[in-house]
Amino acid sequence: MNRPAPAGGDALAASSAPSPVTAWQATLAGFCASLVGIGIARFAYTPLLPAIVAAHWFAASSAAYLGAANLAGYLAGAVLARPAANLVAARVVVRAMMLLASVAMLASAWPLSFGWFFVWRFASGLAGGGLMVLAATAVLPHVPPSRRGLASGVIFMGVGAGIAASGTLVPLWLHHGLVATWLGLAAISLALTALAWRGWPGDRAPHIDPAASQRRVPGQAWSLRALYAGYALNAAGLVPHMIFLVDFVARGLGLGVQTGSAYWVLFGLGALAGPVLTGHLADRIGFGRALRLAYLIEAIAVALPALLPGTAWLVISSVVVGAFTPGIVPLALGRIHEALPHDHAAQKAAWSRATTGFALLQAAGAYGMSYLFAHDGGRYGQLFLVGSGALLLALTIDLVVNAAGAAAQRHGSPPD
Repeated sequence: MNRPAPAGGDALAASSAPSPVTAWQATLAGFCASLVGIGIARFAYTPLLPAIVAAHWFAASSAAYLGAANLAGYLAGAVLARPAANLVAARVVVRAMMLLASVAMLASAWPLSFGWFFVWRFASGLAGGGLMVLAATAVLPHVPPSRRGLASGVIFMGVGAGIAASGTLVPLWLHHGLVATWLGLAAISLALTALAWRGWPGDRAPHIDPAASQRRVPGQAWSLRALYAGYALNAAGLVPHMIFLVDFVARGLGLGVQTGSAYWVLFGLGALAGPVLTGHLADRIGFGRALRLAYLIEAIAVALPALLPGTAWLVISSVVVGAFTPGIVPLALGRIHEALPHDHAAQKAAWSRATTGFALLQAAGAYGMSYLFAHDGGRYGQLFLVGSGALLLALTIDLVVNAAGAAAQRHGSPPD
């Protein structure tokens, strides 16, 4: 069947409208996007950092700034993704972001200067933020509602796969040098980009009732505000494990770097399974209930290293927090779909705002807790308690707002 050529003759757009894809082809494309943009482009840098300093590519202080460049790029990508998708098809932007992440890793194999490396670390973060905003929202409208929890779990399992790979493949490749490691990461990213290329569906979701997009869910606005606040606080709650867990085990408990790295592998194994498990749970009990349960479990798990630093409890904490690091993402996205059940444009806008808030508070939490650690005697315990407190606050906000919304609905005055 003949199809009209895309306006402007854009090379990416020219191949962006192939034959219709199945829901699982689209889900696989989403998995590849999260693996490239977040799993590899962000988390593979963590085990590379000591090697970069040891090889004298950059000083330790400069290497830390390069890590911050990725966070800054992620925030920029989250902000710019929707405007870019409004100019061209979302699938075109997603393909471009996957290519950008791959090229950024290829360019990182040659540390020509600090400025060169900074630009490409920023670019990899930009790609990750854009993919986080656009990839899942391009796929999920094409998945039956009863399977969206599982599908979103599979998509964000790519993040966990990247964390797990960062604890296994990268150390092996480092035996062949930093250049070979960066080239290997670039090769995998390009292969995944090619695998996902024809799996992106069109922008128009099937079987949409146009009148349904005008319907309003009681308490919708306040429910979304609670989600934005809770999701951002969740980002801060994850910071102690994402930044300090290995150092806490290695230096705080005096168990050494090798033991600390073993806990990072456990964290990665949890991250690999987490999104699928939370997505499956949400399909059974609903995204709102699953999200509140996640906040509670996370708050307990994040506090464990401060309260019960024994081996068994540290293992549980590492695996559970690792599982929820990417596992919270399908729950938040699914909650948006519950609040805005038939309006895909509003879903995309809400997810963009949620991702931007997450990026902001994650960066603020990382810098704030690093400052607290440096200026308060290097005490690890208080960092985990602060993170747990942020998660309890997220749970409290969600419970209070939803209780108020339910009460207002009973009295016929939704709090919008």
